[in-house]
Amino acid sequence: MTAADARNGTESELAKKRRARVIDRLLAAAHPDAKCELDYANPLELAVATILSAQCTDVRVNLTTPALFAKYRSAEDYAEANPEDVEAIIRPTGFYRNKAKSIIGLGKALAAHHGGTLPKSMEELVKLPGIGRKTANVIRGNAFGVPGITVDTHMIRLTNRLGLVSGKDPVKLEFQLQKLIEHREWTMFSHRIIFHGRRVCIARKPACGACTLAAQCPSFGEGPTDPAEAASLLRGDNIEELIKLAGITPTDESAGTSPKSGAAL
Repeated sequence: MTAADARNGTESELAKKRRARVIDRLLAAAHPDAKCELDYANPLELAVATILSAQCTDVRVNLTTPALFAKYRSAEDYAEANPEDVEAIIRPTGFYRNKAKSIIGLGKALAAHHGGTLPKSMEELVKLPGIGRKTANVIRGNAFGVPGITVDTHMIRLTNRLGLVSGKDPVKLEFQLQKLIEHREWTMFSHRIIFHGRRVCIARKPACGACTLAAQCPSFGEGPTDPAEAASLLRGDNIEELIKLAGITPTDESAGTSPKSGAAL
């Protein structure tokens, strides 16, 4: 099963579903450590951290939240917070005024209507300040164990490159992907895609020649296909394993021959 039909526009929906599930299995092997990289101890902390993660790295959020979580421990604490105090703490995450407004608004809404506790349903979550479907899926999937597909910039970029979806509308893409990926896998598929987007399928220059998904990807060739050049683009702490899974041998890396994972293309 390769990406030839997807590249030619002749792939059936059944074939796409099968290819999507092969991709998920390959991603699971490539990124067994995939997880939510935001630090949190309870659903409220995850909600706040996810709000702060907009246009900001998880690393920066994790450096910021300890002071925030130490000062504000409950929805009521956020509801009664002085905006300037919250802004001062979260300033490093960017867009701090809007984020502070959302976080305080979230605290007020939870205190007034939900007994200070985050609800679990999508319908109730998306009515809360600062929480859209993406944030709701992060909360549901990681804090409550309810499978959900998180459509962020990595998900949009990679699933379009992989020919699984078409377009950039997050809600439409979420529903398209729900039809392709097993329900129980939705949350982990989201984590795996994000990890792959950060480590391999990088926005400006994807490491095509060192990608374990090469044979499944109709966009193979957008980045360098030479194994050595592609391998030099890999990021993260499991580069050796990624190279091995891509079928690259030491000879490939030195001689610049095509990786086995791309041989079917």
